[in-house]
Amino acid sequence: MEQETLIITLTDAPPIKIIREDWSVIAFAEGWQGEHEFQAFRKWWVRVRQHPDGRTIVYGNYETDYQNETTLWAGELLQANGDLISAIHRVAEALRHPELAQECIQDLPTQKLE
Repeated sequence: MEQETLIITLTDAPPIKIIREDWSVIAFAEGWQGEHEFQAFRKWWVRVRQHPDGRTIVYGNYETDYQNETTLWAGELLQANGDLISAIHRVAEALRHPELAQECIQDLPTQKLE
């Protein structure tokens, strides 16, 4: 049985292809224009995926149905222990929705302090 893959667009780098089940979603934030998502002419989201070896992908999309606007994609691949918080902020800014950053950061797994 073939494993499901996903192609992710990165910022200033070639797209990457991953095996979906190897990269768990650890945080997600989304928004849209209007009351209901299914009626929205604009939608935006940021997602964080992490591999068991610690590498992390932060990526997102701004989708628009308006003719005079452009759909935007942004993404970064971080090595283990990369600056995840800064990457989330950069991706959200690139999508022109910086408010997504804090929402996505709050969705990250809780850190246990000793």
